[in-house]
Amino acid sequence: MAMLEIGTTGPAVRKLQAALKAAGFDPGLLDGDFGAGTEAAVIAFQHSEGLLADGIAGPRTLKALGLVKSDALADARERFSTQVVAQMFPDAPLGHIRTHLPVVMEAMRQAHLIDRTMLLMALCTIRAETAGFAPIDEGRSRLNTSPRGEPFDLYDHRKDLGNQGAPDGERYRGRGFVQLTGRANYATYGQRLQLPLLDEPERANDAQVAAQLLAVFLQDRELRIKQAVLDNDLASARRLVNGGSHGLEAFGQAWRIGDLLTDEDG
Repeated sequence: MAMLEIGTTGPAVRKLQAALKAAGFDPGLLDGDFGAGTEAAVIAFQHSEGLLADGIAGPRTLKALGLVKSDALADARERFSTQVVAQMFPDAPLGHIRTHLPVVMEAMRQAHLIDRTMLLMALCTIRAETAGFAPIDEGRSRLNTSPRGEPFDLYDHRKDLGNQGAPDGERYRGRGFVQLTGRANYATYGQRLQLPLLDEPERANDAQVAAQLLAVFLQDRELRIKQAVLDNDLASARRLVNGGSHGLEAFGQAWRIGDLLTDEDG
């Protein structure tokens, strides 16, 4: 069953309408015409099920209604060729893209994040955090190091990062494609990936580990990211990963280029 949305007509829409009504979300006439009433019922059902409330009956909504067996989203990885990604990363050596793009794509596949929106999110996050498309250490700045202090001393006592004093600030500084930061994140995501990141935080800069960290970090925020994108609010999408507006200009620039180049209707 294909994705169903406003303007779609036919037997598949009639089945959708019947399933919505059976679930307690009345779309009105069961006439096979996806109109405003059906859209409203779909949105209400999506809210009820904790799905992205976009009014489009895609695989996850259809599976929740019992109309399809698989909720796998359309695989958009082939749209993100080396040539496309190179345009999103104007300052990255082509060799870095050729080396790391397949690693990132495989990590996203393992996390079941192969739809276009989440692939854009992953790549634009990398663009904002490491323009050269390679996992790196966070650099010293006025935001993490005091004027005459030790490197990253302003992170040492950050309770929100789970840090417990020196040398936690430097030890658990930002690393990788997503710039994983803080004792709490190293503990949480080390456990998720079954890696000793608390004892060996430098492993977050290994390309494969960095890609896996990026993928699971985004996985935990998928619904909120997609809602922000649906609302055309890239700043909020970026904030869900970074916690602020750092890198927002680069993030937005990469998004606009990638969105244009990977749009099948463009």
